[in-house]
Amino acid sequence: MENWREISEDIVSSLLEDGSNPETLYEVEHHFVSEDFDKLEAAALAAFKLGYDVEEPAELELEDGDKIWGFDVVVEAELDTDVIMEDVDKLEKVALDAGVEYDGWGTYFQE
Repeated sequence: MENWREISEDIVSSLLEDGSNPETLYEVEHHFVSEDFDKLEAAALAAFKLGYDVEEPAELELEDGDKIWGFDVVVEAELDTDVIMEDVDKLEKVALDAGVEYDGWGTYFQE
């Protein structure tokens, strides 16, 4: 299991050190992946039922040519590790319960 708190702290720190605006809301994308579309669909439905904005699942091609399914949950949040970790904890549980992989989160630099 990944140490999501440490990873989240690194992402937030890097963005702030690069001059990203700490006063704005960020569009944070939480990533889910699975080889099993039905399990991924169950995870998407569970996240939706928790009130999250769930994007449509899409088939993704890996570097080795294999295919995998993925979707994102999009949340508007402060660039604050504690705030983001609240969603990470909930969404990691959704992934675990559905038998899919929570593949981390990302966002974009904001001026």
